[in-house]
Amino acid sequence: MRRWFNLSEVDSQLTPSVVAIGVFDGVHRGHQDLISRAKDVATSKGISLIAVTFDPHPRGVVGSNPPLALASLNFRLTLLERCGVDATLVLPFNKELAALSPDEFLKKVLVDHLKAQHVVVGDNFKFGYKAAGDTNYLSEFGKANGFTTAVFERFSDGKEPWSSTRARNYIETGEVDKAALVLGRFPRLEGIVVHGDHRGRELGYPTANLETPIQMSVPEDGIYAGYLVRSKTNEVLPAAISIGTNPTFDGKEKRVEAYALDRTDLDLYGEQVSFDFVKQLRKTVKYESVAELVSQMALDVEETRRLTSHTYNG
Repeated sequence: MRRWFNLSEVDSQLTPSVVAIGVFDGVHRGHQDLISRAKDVATSKGISLIAVTFDPHPRGVVGSNPPLALASLNFRLTLLERCGVDATLVLPFNKELAALSPDEFLKKVLVDHLKAQHVVVGDNFKFGYKAAGDTNYLSEFGKANGFTTAVFERFSDGKEPWSSTRARNYIETGEVDKAALVLGRFPRLEGIVVHGDHRGRELGYPTANLETPIQMSVPEDGIYAGYLVRSKTNEVLPAAISIGTNPTFDGKEKRVEAYALDRTDLDLYGEQVSFDFVKQLRKTVKYESVAELVSQMALDVEETRRLTSHTYNG
């Protein structure tokens, strides 16, 4: 998949394309369905499918409360590629882009650079200065500028729409298994492994401490079954993951750390890894003794082993 990080990188010889536009934060199941429909159109026309996304999140520029991310930009691009996108344009969302009128935005991006023949968006798509453009505006502009438009209602499980907000709410309350149903994959945190207190090794469960993810949606404090994925080798290791301050040891600093089951030989310091969350096992608890904690950790490991015994499909 081709990746362009501003308009100047787009191939000047680009042929007509189908374009799907959205923030696509997390590329959840609603996004996947929308992109799948766009892919069907592109395939029927024999032309490329291009996704247009934004970084940082527009609400971080035009609002005061940007949402916590469901995926890093790099992972978002990987997820879009898995959906069958041929190229992705990442538009740097800044004050200059936000100041473009709806006409200026559509002409500059869709007409001049992407040669759009067909454009696919969700029904809540807004664009242009102060979000003055909506799907009706997009459709009328397309009629006058040579492209057709398809607008899809937000996809739902029959109860409520698949949405980034819904996934984020589940993650932040520790319901990572429910978040996975919305995302169509396990919730994930990524980062570099850093040194911690090395207490896990002393207890017989050496852990990889993840550098605190910035601006990411992090599950509530607790113990989780999941996986540790090594970025450089794609090795997938079942893991018991802890989020919290280690209250048994009167810890103050919140940590995200994982014990890869039965792997006491790993040296992951400085390595890029991902933690994929399958299910919360329990809340964080302060134990009366280290022996009581270690006894519970053994139970956590066995439950993790049971929950990760199936084929990994993250």
